[in-house]
Amino acid sequence: MKTSMLLKQCKAELLRVIRNPYYVFWSLLMPIVFYFIFTRVVNTGADNQAEWAAHYLMSMTTFSVMGSAIMTLGIRLVQERTQGWTTFMRVTPLPGPIYFFGKMFSQTVMHLLSIIFIFVAGVLINNVSLPISIWIYSALWILIGSLPFLAIGTLVGTMKRVDTASGVSNAIYMALAVIGGMWMPMEVLPKLMQNIGKWLPSYNFGNGAWEIIRGNAPHWSNVVILLGYLILFMILSTYIRKKQEVV
Repeated sequence: MKTSMLLKQCKAELLRVIRNPYYVFWSLLMPIVFYFIFTRVVNTGADNQAEWAAHYLMSMTTFSVMGSAIMTLGIRLVQERTQGWTTFMRVTPLPGPIYFFGKMFSQTVMHLLSIIFIFVAGVLINNVSLPISIWIYSALWILIGSLPFLAIGTLVGTMKRVDTASGVSNAIYMALAVIGGMWMPMEVLPKLMQNIGKWLPSYNFGNGAWEIIRGNAPHWSNVVILLGYLILFMILSTYIRKKQEVV
């Protein structure tokens, strides 16, 4: 019975995400447009264009998944609570863990689709060529490394108004992308921004993928910092939700 409920809930959540215009625009169209502009239109002065094309492909893939985790999940949680859907679900036979697992599952599937979609775009636009093992390792890193951003999404989801959640998640998303070196290499940013950026989850997320395409493993600091942010945001999200339930 529970297995059937789980499968149906996962399917329902997956369909809802696919129909979400935020996901289509922020997670698919915008990263590919940026990728095309900064690898085919703008002359970045890179010495090795093939290396730059692969580097920026990972930047835009991590940018896409990060945005989907923060904005799509966060805004959807706020919408469901403000519309009374979350309250309604509590009085149905559907267990709470299955409800949230369905959301996490659908979000993970969307991340995988984003990764595949943007990787294919990189091959078609710039003929990016990497060993199959590197494609797989980088995809796995991006999937696992997205967990702290899902935690940020759940934190955004505790907000009371959709427009507030949308504005805040946009600001967080863009700030993390710019200062984290996803739009441009960290080396071209001011020294202060570089020092701040290297402690952000976005930089450590992207840097793991950048290292993989160069044949290296992600730095241990990338793993530790991302894990630390995951724990921090999960604790904050859980605490706020419990406070809201009491109120």
